[in-house]
This record gives sequence, structure tokens and C-alpha cells, in this order.
Amino acid sequence: MGYYFRILGSSSSGNCALLKTENCTILIDAGFSGKRICEMLENSGEHIDNIDAVFITHEHSDHATGIKGLSRFSHLKYHANRDTAQAIRENLKRRVNWQVFDTGRTFTFRDLQVSPFSIPHDAYDPVGFLFSWGTDDLFNPPRKLAWLTDLGYVPEMVKEKIRDVDYLVLEANHDREMLEMDTRRPWSLKQRILGRHGHLSNKSASELLKEVSNPGWKRVFLAHLSRDCNNVELVRRTFAPIEEAQGCAMTVVDPCNPEGMTVTG
Repeated sequence: MGYYFRILGSSSSGNCALLKTENCTILIDAGFSGKRICEMLENSGEHIDNIDAVFITHEHSDHATGIKGLSRFSHLKYHANRDTAQAIRENLKRRVNWQVFDTGRTFTFRDLQVSPFSIPHDAYDPVGFLFSWGTDDLFNPPRKLAWLTDLGYVPEMVKEKIRDVDYLVLEANHDREMLEMDTRRPWSLKQRILGRHGHLSNKSASELLKEVSNPGWKRVFLAHLSRDCNNVELVRRTFAPIEEAQGCAMTVVDPCNPEGMTVTG
């Protein structure tokens, strides 16, 4: 097997994914408790001892809260930019092995090429990730995966980044009408979510996918759904025409049950 990708969980309450290549096994974000992440890994046939590194998009709890519990595993490396690492470090009791990168500069981790790119969100220096791996070998073909959550709008540069990836993880956080009608959230929070440094709605995410010309996507995961202000069936209906028009699989990540969110090759 050349690679294995699995979304362990994705919603407004927590985000974490597993990516295995020929020479490394990593987590993308750690938005659940350390104990819960270890359980998720074991349920997937993996173990925390086999994880080499954790790549963090930004410091918000639904992407980074697990670092506190995972910090007891001294072998783990944590990749983040300087501002994100500093914001997380302030809340940790244990020292962890930070591998600080520069946003916008591609680097290598074992057999992964990693391109962190800036995205508009209300964090210190939030990023999306473009992961590339593989060779021209028949048994280990070149592949690309983009992890793109937590952004209020999509700059042109980001559209170019995701155009030719094989697998795209994109947030479809909320339905605007459901969010505006929600009684649990104050108006100030709704404004934050709807703002240019908030989250993508179903409409915004679908417009993005329509605007990217000649994409190379094999599968798009629609992730980071709000449990209260979105629902799986609504997202499926919204994106079904795009799936038919572009001929790539659109998979909605259920915030309550992410089973089946796996690709292998």
C-alpha cells in the first residue's frame, strides 16, 4: 500500500486526520483530547506510538486541544508556524518538540513535501496544508492532498493551490439561514462566523468548487460541519449537482459519525 488517509473526526467541535505514506505516519490537526485521539487511532487499527508528527493549522481548540494530552508522548514532533506554536505553548505544562515552519515556504518531512499556505481566519497565523508524496513508481504514484478548513473566504492564491490535488478536504461549515435562525449563538458570534475571517458556508464552498477550472480532484471531503447550523443531507443536496458536473466524488463528513472517510492507494 502506497498511502492511507482517514478523517478521524471533523466538525466545529474537533478536527483530526491520519495520513500514512511509505515512510511516515502523521496527524493533521489534533482537535480532540489526547485520550480521544488515541482511541480513534486504535479504532482505525493504528497506535499513537507509530505516529511520527502532528501538523497544526492554527491554535483554536477544535484543532489543537489534543496537544496537551499528547505531550506525554515524547517522540512526537509538532509542526506549526511561529505564531501558532507560541499561542499553544503558553497553555502547555510539558515541553514538546516544536518544528517551526515559515508560512508560504515548502519543506520536506521524510517522504512528504509540505506546503503551508496562509488562509483568512481569526487566528494568529492560520494555514492550510498541501501534502505531496509518491514517485513515478507504479506502486507508489504521486499524490496530493489539500487540507482547507477555517476560512471566511477563498483568495485566488488558494484556488490555485487546490486546483490539481487528488484529494481535497474543504469546510462546508454552515447553512446561512440555519445560522441566522439559531437561538444558541449570540449575534456577535454569528457575525464572526459569517465574516471574512470566519467560516465557509455551504453556498460559499459550493461556489468555490464551481469556480475552479479543470480541477484534478478524485474525491472532495466536505468537512467541519456545524452540528447545530448544518446537516449532512442538506450538504449532500447542495453539492450533488457539482459532483455530477465535475465527475468527482463528493463525500460529506458526518460530524457525529465520520466512518468511511478513508482513501487508500
